[in-house]
Amino acid sequence: MQLADLRGRRVAVWGTGREGVAAINAIAPVGPAELVAVMDRETYAAKPWTGRLAELAPLHTGPAALAVLLGSDVVVRSPVIGETHPWVVRLRERGIPITSGTALWMAEHAANAIGVTGSKGKSTTTNLISHLLTAVDRPNVMGGNIGVPMLDLPPAPRYVLELSMYQCADLTDSPEVAVLTSLAPEHLDWAGGEAEYYRNKLNLVEHGPRWVVFNAHDDRLRTELAARPGLPLLPAGTAVDPGAAEPASQATTEPASQATTEPVFQVTAEPDGTRWVRLGDRPLFPRDALPLVGRHNEGNLCVALTALRAVGVDCVAERDRLAAALGTLPVLEHRLTPIEDPSGITFVDDSLSTIPQSAIHAIEAYANRPLTVIVGGEDRGVDYGPLRDFLAGQGIVATLIGIPDSGPRILDVVKDLGTITTLAAEDLPEAVRLGRERTPAGGVVLLSPAAPSYGRFDNYAHRSRVFRQAIEETR
Repeated sequence: MQLADLRGRRVAVWGTGREGVAAINAIAPVGPAELVAVMDRETYAAKPWTGRLAELAPLHTGPAALAVLLGSDVVVRSPVIGETHPWVVRLRERGIPITSGTALWMAEHAANAIGVTGSKGKSTTTNLISHLLTAVDRPNVMGGNIGVPMLDLPPAPRYVLELSMYQCADLTDSPEVAVLTSLAPEHLDWAGGEAEYYRNKLNLVEHGPRWVVFNAHDDRLRTELAARPGLPLLPAGTAVDPGAAEPASQATTEPASQATTEPVFQVTAEPDGTRWVRLGDRPLFPRDALPLVGRHNEGNLCVALTALRAVGVDCVAERDRLAAALGTLPVLEHRLTPIEDPSGITFVDDSLSTIPQSAIHAIEAYANRPLTVIVGGEDRGVDYGPLRDFLAGQGIVATLIGIPDSGPRILDVVKDLGTITTLAAEDLPEAVRLGRERTPAGGVVLLSPAAPSYGRFDNYAHRSRVFRQAIEETR
């Protein structure tokens, strides 16, 4: 469904945050028979619905708004509106089409789009792809979940988009290059279950992408892709078992069914202990060219380079420019962002960490220093067993400070590990104070919550601001 298909139809835009505003502004000029906005409940992201917005699309709120939705020909939902919402269930029963601003935009721009999704790593990988393309004279615009809503994006020769599971769910067109960084259970309350989450996430690849770039180290991702034969796969990294998806050729016309085993990007250790980024057995540049810490970011870089390869960049010929560009990579806020302190402690803002797997990677990045980790947030019933298994298997020595709501449950999962000290805090400022008291100079206090921010914070950025304020106030 394209924007033009909404002409002459009754359209309801559900949600009044930035995505809803972008949808109203894009749909109104098309000429719908009726255009209304719906807000079932107040949220922190809601915009004041006055002036021009109210003229373009009168706002209906509360329980009465359901009748407005049921009387529409098409509903355009904002990402926060999940499949398990009772009103979505009613709309599905009635057969009323549900789409999104992302889906409407992609229907017209898929041919020049690189779409990146994953349970972790998607923000960093999107940032890497956009920055490296620019460095080799491939102009592009970055947007989506990482910044500007798609319907607000300016014209560009190429788009690099971070896509959440919410944004993937309603797609009926795949981007030219679909990029998959990882898969782990998340947003189960929105999707309705783990299988539903994977299905919505991988909807990105279900509508004719030219290439599917994927992290071959991710077990769940390989399993799910194996259940979808015929995809034009380009792996990044070396798969760890014989059942992994077979690498695809670099040739841009070769279908997946005729894929050959071509070299893949990976990071390997040299005999002298240094690590190098390679394409097959060809060294490109030292891993140290990438300033981001952690093995997981090595994987993100390999995925990004594979995406560049998918759109025709000769990464061997361009290796010097690519390596130089990594040194000027823009820093993503709230993703392993170090905050130096006069005490000698390094505080690290990883507020974007919302699942156990992202906290695992953050802890791994700082495990060689005295470490205190602040965990906990909205409790969605996620299994924290993988976090415990990692801490136990690696013999991590650390203090974990749990904050509401899921913090106590996380602490309970790890309390029997002899290398882990557990402390409870009433809130994030108290956790920062405890972290400062318990962590020696040269150590790290890491905010990597392994849980969403909602409930006690407006969003991950609000949680980050509270973290930074607490650092200032406890000096």
